[in-house]
Amino acid sequence: MSTKNISVVICVYTEDRWEDILAAVESVAHQSLPAAETLLVVDHNPALLVRLGQEYKEHAGEGEVRVLANAGPRGLSAGRNTGIAAARGGIIAFLDDDAVAERDWLLYFAAGYDDPRVMAVGGRTVPAWASGRRPAWFPEEFDWVVGCTYRGLPPGKVRVRNVLGGNASFRREAFDAAGGFATGIGRDGDKRPLGCEETELCIRLARALPDAVLLIDDRAVIHHKVPHARMRFGYFRTRAYAEGLSKALVARSVGADKGLESERRYTTRVLPGGVVRGLRDFTLGRPGGAGRAGAIVTGVAVAAGGYVLGSLRARRGAAVFQVAPIAGAPGSAAAEEDAAREEAA
Repeated sequence: MSTKNISVVICVYTEDRWEDILAAVESVAHQSLPAAETLLVVDHNPALLVRLGQEYKEHAGEGEVRVLANAGPRGLSAGRNTGIAAARGGIIAFLDDDAVAERDWLLYFAAGYDDPRVMAVGGRTVPAWASGRRPAWFPEEFDWVVGCTYRGLPPGKVRVRNVLGGNASFRREAFDAAGGFATGIGRDGDKRPLGCEETELCIRLARALPDAVLLIDDRAVIHHKVPHARMRFGYFRTRAYAEGLSKALVARSVGADKGLESERRYTTRVLPGGVVRGLRDFTLGRPGGAGRAGAIVTGVAVAAGGYVLGSLRARRGAAVFQVAPIAGAPGSAAAEEDAAREEAA
C-alpha cells in the first residue's frame, strides 16, 4: 500500500470533549496531504457513539469519517486496536481527541516512510495551556505528564526507541509483525492515568523486526489541550506515580535493559540539569525557579515509588497485560488480505 494512503485514528470516550473532538477531526480534514479516512473509535459510550454517528452521517458514505465502537475491553489500547483493524490505509496515524494537528502534520509523517526500513514516525506535541501560559512551577522536563514533548528529547528528525502514542504513525506491517497495543496497560478514560503502551509496542516491534527504524520528526506538530485540572500539582504527582507503575509493567515484559534504556539517560542527565536551572533561576529572582526544581525532585521520587510498587505487583502476578494480533474487521485492509490468502490457499 502507498505510504501516501494514511488512515487517522482518533479514540474518544466522553461527550465532555465534544468541541475538542470536532476540532481534531477538522484539523485532519484540512491537511496539506489529505488523509484517506478518519476513524473515530468510541470507547464504550453508546450516547457518544450515536451522537457522532449523526454528526458525521453525511461523510460516512464517502469514507471520509467513520464512527466505530471499541470492539475490545474498555481503554485506549483496545480502541486503537479497533481502529487499526478497520483502517484501509497503508499508514495508520494516531491523534489525541483533545489535540489539533498543524496543516503539514501528515505530510511530514509520509515523508519519513520514503525509507522502507522506517516502521514508525512520531511528531512533536506542544501543550496548549487552558490558562494561556505554562504554570511557573511546571518544568518542561515533565511535559510528558500532560502528554506533550518534553525537554530532553533530541530535536530534528532523529531515530528513537519509541514514539509517543498521541502523535504517532505506523506502517500496517508493524502491527502484522508485532501485534497491536497491549491491553491492561495504558489509559482508561478518567481513571488513574497509566501509560507506556506505545513504549511497550515499539520495543516489541524492534524485537520482531530488528532492522526496523523508528523516527521522530519534530516538524510534524500537534497542539494538545491541557485543561486546568491537569495544571495542578496533585495531577502532576498522580501522573508521575502512574508512570512508575506503568514502567514496571513494561520492564517486567521486555526486560529492564530495554524498558528503561531511555529513562536512565533522562534521570541521570536531563533531570539534574533541570534542577540546576530551577535553582539558578531562583537565585536570580526569576519566578517559579524553586517550584520547578522541587517539582522535578518530587516527580522523580513518586515515579520511583510507583515503579517499586509496580514491580512487586508484577512479580506477584497482580498486574498483567495482554497482546493479541490485530484481527481484520470487515472491509478493512487486514480483512481483505486475509481473504485473499484464504482464497489462494
